[in-house]
Amino acid sequence: MSDLFDQVTSDQDPIKKLMSKIPGFKGYIERATRRDADKLLREQIASQFSQLKTKVGEIQQDFVSSGELSYLDDLETAATKIQTFIDKISHASYGYAGFFDAIKIKEEELAKIYEFDLAMVDLGEEIERAIENVNASIDTDGLPAAIRHLVSLTRDLVSTFDRREEVVTSVN
Repeated sequence: MSDLFDQVTSDQDPIKKLMSKIPGFKGYIERATRRDADKLLREQIASQFSQLKTKVGEIQQDFVSSGELSYLDDLETAATKIQTFIDKISHASYGYAGFFDAIKIKEEELAKIYEFDLAMVDLGEEIERAIENVNASIDTDGLPAAIRHLVSLTRDLVSTFDRREEVVTSVN
């Protein structure tokens, strides 16, 4: 997460760097930089999950083409959960807006939020492996279990994001 913050910070123009040295203004710049970093992070995560949803859709199309319709509902559940997550992460306010303005988030609270962000990225990688497993399990006895595992992971994804939101909103 610090790499993302460093990337956004390094893109600051010389005027912002100079103004960040003015007493009281540095906190404002840091809040704005966190918002920019948060926006970039969310866009990257949403893009990653859009690709995963596309892969699930491709599997669904393959099943329809082959006349195997019994798994479509479960795959649609997974696709819907991924889309719900994409919508939530894309439309949540960036940079914890309002919270930085009203209060100061302590390092340990910010670390908790970043832990959830990392968990979402890790879960994305796990979902990608589950999608690959579904593909590998086609025409085997393991297909129902592979699809159940994928659906379970997508449910975890939405609940992980909801817990993250609880952490953000519980900061006082």
